[in-house]
Amino acid sequence: MVLMEEGSYIFDKALVTVTSVVVSPDMQSAKIYLSVFNADNKLEVMAAVEENNHRLRLALSNKVGKQVRRIPELQFYLDESLDEFFRMDKVLSDLRANNQMGSEEE
Repeated sequence: MVLMEEGSYIFDKALVTVTSVVVSPDMQSAKIYLSVFNADNKLEVMAAVEENNHRLRLALSNKVGKQVRRIPELQFYLDESLDEFFRMDKVLSDLRANNQMGSEEE
C-alpha cells in the first residue's frame, strides 16, 4: 500500500510491484524484492526508490506504527525472475516455431 500511495512521486510512470518481502525475526530489517515494468532503465527506478527509502519507511511507520514496536530498515532489491520467465518463454516459442524442439514422439 505504501508503494501504491508514494510510488507516483518516486518512479513516475513505471509499474513497480512487490514480489516478495522477507522480514528478519527481530524486525530489524526487511528485504523487499521489486519487479519493475514500463521503464526504460530499471536500475534508475531502483535508485529512485533507494533515494526515497526514508520517505517510504516514514510512510510505513505512519501506517503500522501503532501495531508494531519497531519499523524495520528497508532494503530494496530488483527481482528479475519475471523478466527471465518471459525471456525463456520467448526462446522456447521461437524453437517451437522453427521446429527445433524435436517431435513429440522423441
